[in-house]
Amino acid sequence: MTNITVLGAGSWGTALALLLNSNSHNVTLWSYNKEHIKLIQSTGKNSRFLPDVTIPKSINATYDIEQAITRSKYIVCALPSVAIKSAMELIKRYTTKEHVIVNSSKGLYEDKLCRLSELIRSIIGDIPMAVLSGPSHAEEVVMTTPSACVVASHDIQLAINIQNLFMNKNFRVYVNKDVVGVEIGAALKNVIALATGISDGLSFGDNTKAALITRGINEISRLGIALGANRETFFGLTGIGDLIVTCTSMHSRNRKAGILIGRGVDIELAIKDIGMVAEGINTAKSAKKLALKHGVNTPIISEVYDILFKQKKPKQAVMNLMLRDKTFEYIEF
Repeated sequence: MTNITVLGAGSWGTALALLLNSNSHNVTLWSYNKEHIKLIQSTGKNSRFLPDVTIPKSINATYDIEQAITRSKYIVCALPSVAIKSAMELIKRYTTKEHVIVNSSKGLYEDKLCRLSELIRSIIGDIPMAVLSGPSHAEEVVMTTPSACVVASHDIQLAINIQNLFMNKNFRVYVNKDVVGVEIGAALKNVIALATGISDGLSFGDNTKAALITRGINEISRLGIALGANRETFFGLTGIGDLIVTCTSMHSRNRKAGILIGRGVDIELAIKDIGMVAEGINTAKSAKKLALKHGVNTPIISEVYDILFKQKKPKQAVMNLMLRDKTFEYIEF
């Protein structure tokens, strides 16, 4: 039995807490929202995010950050990307080099144009760290639907240790040492999912969605390689795997937001309607800036950015993509 704290009591944090609890670990589930935690403590339910799931009393739900950090060796981060900086600044005083951080949040930090693990390390310092990612909607993980993820770390033994913490008969975990590729795939797939959602909102068909997914992984891999990732990673679970599930599932917040935007709903209203963070909206800004900085051509990401932040009409964005200059499908890079 290992002491593990999960930061973030949203759907994904709750799912991971339940998974780890089912593996017989001592699990603490933390949220800064005192009322949210009190409701979980009193009802055994996370009624806002996973209302049909019972949270056993063996999971210690708390809003006390000192207790949450000091009682555990492993700290699993399952917060929205916009909350990572403030959370790391909050836990910094309680962490030691004996702690291990496992980041399962997906996104980029716009202010520094960096990956989330880079942001965490810049605040916490030199601490053992890994990244957990893959095609795994919380709604299915809590139902013990067979799922597979990847844990990535430059320290392979650390990755194997974390693999052992999470893996069971319903949740298979692979090891990868390409931290850059795993994080970039996890972040950018949300932007492409917005694009496929917009396509669905415009009542386009499977042909359009297949084209967006295929050309989308091409853009993700080009930008990822420019940032130092391995090309092969983007053809694995955290690349094409996560992209497929996020672009096709109605569990996907980003696809849902895209559908509403494609139907003409204002972006702020679309966000309010889905009731949870659609990471692709913020990530589109960072992805656009990174592509420009590294001279990488990302037409789908650029058009999504223009729809979100330049008031471009979705149909005009589609026309721009279809009428781009003729090119080869694949160019060696």
